[in-house]
Amino acid sequence: MPDAVPVRDSVDADVPAVTEIYAYWVGHGTASFELTPPDAVEIARRRQAVLAAGNPYLVADLDGRVAGYCYASAFRPRPAYADTVEDTVYVARWAHRRGVGRALLAALIQRCEAAGRRQMVGVIGDSASHGSIGLHEAMGFRRVGLLAAVGYKHGAWRDVVLVQRSLGSGGETPPD
Repeated sequence: MPDAVPVRDSVDADVPAVTEIYAYWVGHGTASFELTPPDAVEIARRRQAVLAAGNPYLVADLDGRVAGYCYASAFRPRPAYADTVEDTVYVARWAHRRGVGRALLAALIQRCEAAGRRQMVGVIGDSASHGSIGLHEAMGFRRVGLLAAVGYKHGAWRDVVLVQRSLGSGGETPPD
């Protein structure tokens, strides 16, 4: 059950685990189009940038370890996009199919809604990322676009699937 997966704010001490999780997926997956895994110093810098912008950066704990992480970041830098965030969710390979992704994304949605955000966008690397696509759809996202063959990784062209979910009153009312 996703409710059994504790989710909390990340702390500096989580950076090595986050770095390890992301490095695995950069090297072995297609969810990220990054080709070289960043080191812990770069992951810490990225985390600080997310937090400095006032966005949540969360981790899930399972079996006494960081089982996954997620964060919301600016969708685009222009002021008109201020109420739209992009989500990022990664789950440790050993923690797949244990409700970690669902718990993380649910907590991220809740935190972004509480902060008054109105839209959340997912930019999913590779149309073959069925787990990520399915997670987003199960959490109320709908597919809004496909960018065909825009990234080349692991010897093949990869698509990007765009998904979107309204937060709070979404586009029904002006922002606060």
